Order: sequence, then C-alpha cells, then structure tokens
Amino acid sequence: MAIFELRTYTLYVGKMGEAIKHYSEAGWPALQKGGFDSKLVGYFTSDVGTINQLVHLWRFEDDADRRDFWSRLFADDAFMAFAGKLRPLVMTQEVKLMLEAPWGPHP
Repeated sequence: MAIFELRTYTLYVGKMGEAIKHYSEAGWPALQKGGFDSKLVGYFTSDVGTINQLVHLWRFEDDADRRDFWSRLFADDAFMAFAGKLRPLVMTQEVKLMLEAPWGPHP
C-alpha cells in the first residue's frame, strides 16, 4: 500500500520570496539532478488561511521506500547545501504520513 507524506513548512513572515528564490535556483535543480523528483506529487504555496507555508506531497511504495528516499536525499551534497539556506527561513515543520483510502481517486 502506498504511503503519502505531506510536509508543511511555515516560514517566517516576509521570507517566502527568499525561499522561492532558493528553491528555484538550488533546491529544485538538486531534486531533479538526483532523480528525487520522481517521488514528488506536487509543491504548493498557501494563499489563504494559514499563509507563509510551503507544502509538498510525496508518494512512496511503502515505509522502506520512504526511508531509503530520505536517506539518499539527505546524503546528497547539492540538496543539503540548499537545505542549509532554507532552514533559517523555516519557523515550523509538520510531517503527516497518510495511507490511501479504499475509495476515490488517488494521485
């Protein structure tokens, strides 16, 4: 059964532009270069409600796939250089693991 991981990063007020710049110039290229984007369902930014958030959804085959993915990503020098620039902009991080419901469409 697939596992979906929803990650929500709440940024400090006024830091979204800087975060978008870092993702555009370093984060996304590192994900693509390492082939890590293959597990990504999508990246989003909040517009109403709780704002200043980056939200991303990942799909994994199972927990072993998930753990292997994060282990490989966190060992990637290009991605970790980007992460070092992003971390000071992040106020909170929330991670939710979700399973597919037995009905309805799934990504």
